[in-house]
Amino acid sequence: MRAYLGYAGIGLLVLLPLSGIGSHMTYLYRILILILIWGYIYTSWALMGKYGFVSLGHGAFLGVGAYTVTLLWNSFQLTPWLGIPIALALCTVAALIIGYPCFRLRVVGHYFALVTLALGEVVRLSIIALRDYTGGSLGLTPEQMPNAGENSWYAFQFADWNIFYYMALGLWLFGLWVYRRVERSMATAALSAISEDEVAAASIGIGVTSMKLRITALSAVMTGAGGILFSLFNRYLNPETLSGIGVSLEIVFAAIVGGMYTAIGPTVGATLTIMLREYLRVLFGTHFIGAANTIYGILLILFIVFMPTGILGWVHGRFVARHSRLRESGGS
Repeated sequence: MRAYLGYAGIGLLVLLPLSGIGSHMTYLYRILILILIWGYIYTSWALMGKYGFVSLGHGAFLGVGAYTVTLLWNSFQLTPWLGIPIALALCTVAALIIGYPCFRLRVVGHYFALVTLALGEVVRLSIIALRDYTGGSLGLTPEQMPNAGENSWYAFQFADWNIFYYMALGLWLFGLWVYRRVERSMATAALSAISEDEVAAASIGIGVTSMKLRITALSAVMTGAGGILFSLFNRYLNPETLSGIGVSLEIVFAAIVGGMYTAIGPTVGATLTIMLREYLRVLFGTHFIGAANTIYGILLILFIVFMPTGILGWVHGRFVARHSRLRESGGS
């Protein structure tokens, strides 16, 4: 039954542009595209987070991916068709550079989280320091093609938001597919064993370092791809929104709140986060700039204490408990 509902939901999403929402409700259409993009990014983080490998620096991979493609385009007019593979390769290198020494030296738990936090700050500060190329804290805008009002597949610049919508939808579905593939593979048993006890996992023949490096590199590359699509759609890059501690914590918050133990959970978190962000932007405007991060922090504490499995995990637990009570009452 759930599979049929899932296929029906995907079908509605595929057909949605035919309703003309892009022409009549531009703001809502933009929000939907952002939910798909960030839902994919949060799902990418959940690939690590669900096994206890908590990264507080995934903003680094967003920044590396987005800025690499944009800088190659602005400086050398190198099409994103070539820039994207280069950016994803750099994300992989960054993940291996930070992951290999940590995993070999068994840097785990909050120590690993602090190392990844430092990585995000290194990337952010590097972007600011290279202001002559990146625009520093003022941000960077991709150079527009001369025919800016048309669709250009060479530059990945599209006036038609339907193209971005289908790209975001495809990337989101790909993220769900990867999540389910990992969940249903033998890797999930190995990663679960590693998260419980690395020494015991190694004693039964599990390659602890290689498994952790694989899931870290996969999560980093997927996150970098999300950062690239977001920058292409948003047409503006800023170190605070793409590599700062704020966006890294927002990724953690959304994945935990939605439920990182289910494939669709991070997307639920993305929906809640983006709607909350937009509501606070309208409510406070420029009077309380840090409102979103402050409320994220408070809500994250509350969810960890009272709803550690996230919204979907809590709903599923309530449903299972209610079903069990009904079965017991029926049996008696």
